[in-house]
Amino acid sequence: MQPVTSVRKSGVPIVTVSPPAALAAAALNALTGAMRVVIAGGHGKIALILERLLAEAGHEPVAIIRNPDQRADIDATGAVAVVLDLEHASVDEVGQVLKNADAAVFAAGAGPGSTAERKFTVDRDAAILIADAAEAAGVPRLVVVSAIGTDDFDPESDDIFQLYSRAKSEADASVRERDLDWTIVRPGGLTNDPGTGRVHVGATVTRGRIPRADVAATIAALLETGAASRTQFELVAGDDPIVEALATLG
Repeated sequence: MQPVTSVRKSGVPIVTVSPPAALAAAALNALTGAMRVVIAGGHGKIALILERLLAEAGHEPVAIIRNPDQRADIDATGAVAVVLDLEHASVDEVGQVLKNADAAVFAAGAGPGSTAERKFTVDRDAAILIADAAEAAGVPRLVVVSAIGTDDFDPESDDIFQLYSRAKSEADASVRERDLDWTIVRPGGLTNDPGTGRVHVGATVTRGRIPRADVAATIAALLETGAASRTQFELVAGDDPIVEALATLG
């Protein structure tokens, strides 16, 4: 597909796909079973792996990134890059990117070392923005990458991790209220170890760690199988093959 550039009211360009190309891609996807999947936080470590997995499987990943300098990394995965700052975008602007998508994935995060304010503007508000835009654009499927144990935050604490957990918890609560085919994935401690393809899932599980590669593979399986619809679950490394583990969630 050929990208075109439009300009937001703020003057910041948004790179999107021209309507004829988008319609042609939608028609092809309908014939092949391929999905157009928009991934918020498209330059994150999980997202980059997910984009490559989806592209290699014949799907059409679209990565929302804030920094245009990251475009080459997105291109290398086989995804299409869209430059848009979710901390300052409107529902309409995000909806423009989500138009004709089969699914959206929220994998953005303020990251280690970020301020308390950004824990809320990114980890909470941007997730809610994606959910709002998915509803407005008619995108049926939404997968949110959250974090294990986030509902256990201390509401009286100003500790940065507690604020992060609160932001994630409040975002998840908003998503659960939606009339969408949503899934909330709450992985344990993330590592850069090679993926094993085996996990342990459940409404709650014992705290543990999991390779980012296995989180990405789990999201890809959720999208391809439709498993865990309107389900929130925790995810750590385990012994069960990913698809079999997800099948236990309903």
